[in-house]
Amino acid sequence: QVQLVEFGGGLVQPGGSLRLSCAASGSILSFNAMGWYRQAPGKEREWVAQVTSGGSTYYLDSVKDRFTISRDNVKNTMNLQMNSLKPEDTAVYYCRGWGSGMDYWGKGTLVTVSS
Repeated sequence: QVQLVEFGGGLVQPGGSLRLSCAASGSILSFNAMGWYRQAPGKEREWVAQVTSGGSTYYLDSVKDRFTISRDNVKNTMNLQMNSLKPEDTAVYYCRGWGSGMDYWGKGTLVTVSS
C-alpha cells in the first residue's frame, strides 16, 4: 500500500504561480504513470497532466504551456509547476499513481485563484 499526500495548494492571484507536490510513502518506480487531476466546485473531476515512468509528459490543452509536471523516482515525489494561473484553475487538485495492478489517489489540495 502506498499513500500519496499532496502539498502546496493555497490562494493565489490571477497570473500568479504555485508549485504542487505529491509525496509517496513508498517507491513510485512501480507506477507506470503518475498524474494530476482536479475537481472544480460543481464539476466532474478532470485529468490535468501525467508523466510516465519513461518521462513522457501529457497535458490538458487548457493548461499546456502554463503547467509543467515532473517526477523524481529517487525522492518518490511528483510535482506540478503552475504558472499564469487563471480563476478557472480553481479546484481541488489530486495526485494519482497507477500501474502493475495498482491505483492510488491522494486526498487533494485546494488551489484558489482569485483577486
